[in-house]
Amino acid sequence: MAERRLYAHSALLPEGWRSNVLFEFEKDGSIGSIETGAASNGAELAGGPVIPAMGNLHSHAFQRAMAGLAERTGPGDDSFWTWRDVMYGFLAKLEPDDLEAIAAQLYLEMLKAGYGTVGEFHYLHHSPGGTPYDDLAEMSGRIIAASEQTGIALTLLPVLYGYSGFGGQEAGDGQRRFLNGSERYAELLHHLHLLAQRSNNLSLGIAPHSLRAVTKETLGEAMAVLNSLDSGAPIHIHIAEQVKEVKDCLSWSGKRPLEWLYENFEVDERWCLVHATHMTEAETTRLAASGAVAGLCPTTEANLGDGLFPAVDFLRAGGTFGIGSDSHISISPIEELRWLEYGQRLAYQARNLLAKGAGASLGANLYREALKGGARALGRRTGHLQEGARADLLVLDQESAILAGKSGDAVLDAFVFSGNVNTVRHVMVGARWLIRDGHHAKEEEIGSRYRQCLERLTA
Repeated sequence: MAERRLYAHSALLPEGWRSNVLFEFEKDGSIGSIETGAASNGAELAGGPVIPAMGNLHSHAFQRAMAGLAERTGPGDDSFWTWRDVMYGFLAKLEPDDLEAIAAQLYLEMLKAGYGTVGEFHYLHHSPGGTPYDDLAEMSGRIIAASEQTGIALTLLPVLYGYSGFGGQEAGDGQRRFLNGSERYAELLHHLHLLAQRSNNLSLGIAPHSLRAVTKETLGEAMAVLNSLDSGAPIHIHIAEQVKEVKDCLSWSGKRPLEWLYENFEVDERWCLVHATHMTEAETTRLAASGAVAGLCPTTEANLGDGLFPAVDFLRAGGTFGIGSDSHISISPIEELRWLEYGQRLAYQARNLLAKGAGASLGANLYREALKGGARALGRRTGHLQEGARADLLVLDQESAILAGKSGDAVLDAFVFSGNVNTVRHVMVGARWLIRDGHHAKEEEIGSRYRQCLERLTA
């Protein structure tokens, strides 16, 4: 049941922090009105500072169950590519029930951490042998079911994956579960679009996996189908994550990945370029100017040894970024933002590099910028608390020692950079309370299914 009114002594609005804020919510899950300097008039008291919920723009749900399984040395040098082999071996075991159980546990943990929306970059389409299920959307349906169980808002990004390397190289055995031709992929999009039209909590985009996994023709065909369904829907792609990927693209086309993409497609605000780790100065400027969102996943990028995104130059060029937990070795927007800044500090041997100007709040800038980029990449009216936006918000724990004595942007500085105790107390998505005092109504049921799944998979 939707809550109708909420009163906060302090709330972060688009124009800044405001006091004594009265929110009224609509039945469709949006914010109907906001009054500042108001009396509570019997409304529910928030019990702490209210801020927008964060969007998680990049998730591979099944990898949550892999966390910790790839931290053993191999016979040779370990890299992203040896990690990928471990991942292929793990997903060969996953059945539909497993995917749903893992995704539900993951989405529950996201909500507790302060994420209100997730972009699921979903490429596990078929059976372990690669044979399509009778229902082409079987595995997509399990992701949707997990989002419905938890209540998190979902932007589903079914992956287009056809090849194993640049220029249409034949896919390997480990990739059979991902593959769809253009016709089958179009059928999947049409089916999922109908489901999204019936739900306030589900929206649809596409995710060409990478330039390694598509051709110019198949990507163009997928975009044409998406545009026929929704010309504003988001497009996400992995790009320039690894040095080997850049070298292989140069060998194939004579162009670096971003160069090739921008010269062959009109990249604009609909696009989210995930990782984009290895860019030249010219590419960095071009990405920023295009309005595309840089989808950054610092904890996963560090775990895989990807490298450091050129965040200082990108933000100076006016670029937009959002964050994602990707492989879910960490499920915390705070840790993603913290390590985005810390990586730059280590590279430059300086501090407070991603703030805006003298005296500016670093935590507030990182949080606000990630809200903006996440909302854009996920195609949602969220990331800001104003009339007509979705009522996706967090209430921070005003009793937390981390926030003691803090007000205004100092709250966000402390929230992002102080300690490892979760200070998120309540979480609302679409005007529904999903987390109350750090707990979800279905967490025991969801946790039990997840543990049973992991016992079977790791036996």
